[in-house]
Amino acid sequence: MAINPKKHEMPTQAPEVRAHNFNEVALGYTEEMAVSEANRCLYCKNKPCVAGCPVNINIPDFIAYIKQGDFEGAYQEITKSSSLPAVCGRVCPQETQCESKCTLGVKFEPVGIGRLERFVADWHNDNVTEKPEKPAANGHKVAIVGSGPSGLTCAGDLAKKGYDVTVFEALHTAGGVLVYGIPEFRLPKSIVAKEVDTLKTLGVRIEPNVVIGKTLTIDELIDMGFEAVFIGSGAGLPSFMGIPGESLKGVYSANEFLTRSNLMKAYREDSATPIMKGGKVAVVGGGNVAMDAARTALRLGAEKVYIVYRRSMDELPARREEVEHAEEEGVDFQLLRNPVEILGFNNPDDARDPRNGFVTGIRCIKMELGEPDEKGRRKPVAIPGSEYELEVSTVVMSIGTSPNPLIKDTTKGLKVNARGGIIVNEDGLTSRGGVYAGGDAVTGAATVISAMGAGKTAAKAIDEYLMNK
Repeated sequence: MAINPKKHEMPTQAPEVRAHNFNEVALGYTEEMAVSEANRCLYCKNKPCVAGCPVNINIPDFIAYIKQGDFEGAYQEITKSSSLPAVCGRVCPQETQCESKCTLGVKFEPVGIGRLERFVADWHNDNVTEKPEKPAANGHKVAIVGSGPSGLTCAGDLAKKGYDVTVFEALHTAGGVLVYGIPEFRLPKSIVAKEVDTLKTLGVRIEPNVVIGKTLTIDELIDMGFEAVFIGSGAGLPSFMGIPGESLKGVYSANEFLTRSNLMKAYREDSATPIMKGGKVAVVGGGNVAMDAARTALRLGAEKVYIVYRRSMDELPARREEVEHAEEEGVDFQLLRNPVEILGFNNPDDARDPRNGFVTGIRCIKMELGEPDEKGRRKPVAIPGSEYELEVSTVVMSIGTSPNPLIKDTTKGLKVNARGGIIVNEDGLTSRGGVYAGGDAVTGAATVISAMGAGKTAAKAIDEYLMNK
């Protein structure tokens, strides 16, 4: 049978419709689409796609189950390696990981591995009500700091081995960046809640509203009887450019802007959480978070949204799918541009004027690409005299985040690097015995799946440490 050279397209909402609602953009495969896509797999003996997966899902085996119509068998195969399949199927950059290693991709488009993973997880959630059995307890206690992808993965892997696991979360809802950072239209929060509930069934306890480093310290957790601690606290400290006007009303970090919308539901008419709506919006940055912020601003009612990025489209770090969706929805990409000042209204004759201190625009300078930097990307260089202004009332800074120093400052003997990331060895072990770390708290802002891989690595090391203790 001839192989279809192209992967099956993912059905989506029409751009002119989805740009005005927070419903999920991608609608998912039907059973027929999933089986047809599974039939494109070559079932290679050396399984190169598995090597491209940070959590080493046995990809050809789960696809083989789909081909047979055994969707629950496929789910069980995936969950041998991944605790968050419905999440990974939506937000992981498969195109640069497992799918980039797909043998079929040498000649044709690779198998839609991510789309198949999403289909399998959704099919299970829609059709299976039976809960997994709680494993027998092994008598050991482990604390997890943070309920983001690395923390939840570590918790799930340890719970399956019988550990008494407690996850301490600073916010009131479990999920970390999955609930505060990624918008509803890309990752419905009901999906995250379902994955968390599955972990609870395995015996994982979630303790919300506990800020480690303030409510409790790492040292106090150890004094409470936890034999090992995993730090998966993420990278929630936003970066700014240090340009004039960043303190004006209407300037947000992407973290704040997305948290207000995603976690605190500021987009709802009855929400008590304030957020700037309407007008024109400039989002500074070119990563996935910048795309999320820009597309969220559209859905909040912005009449115009700009992405201001200092390099070209070829260097844009966001997933190509997210960029294409943003373009389809009408986001204006101001490429090879860099902000030099945020402009604001000020009436010195009347300090009571409510407009005082509000954003009115952003001044940018045009750039050109020079020689490659230390990462191999061509360095953007400003073109003298090319400044111009964009009229906007909201500016969202999305130029990166770093780990919050709170845990480092309150934990004895915990070493960090110059960027504030916790220093670990290949197993995730920190400079403190029995204390492990992974995800963005170590690397700075990265992908969900890389954080999950770090949580999985640390869980294996914690198990070996406590079994040999």
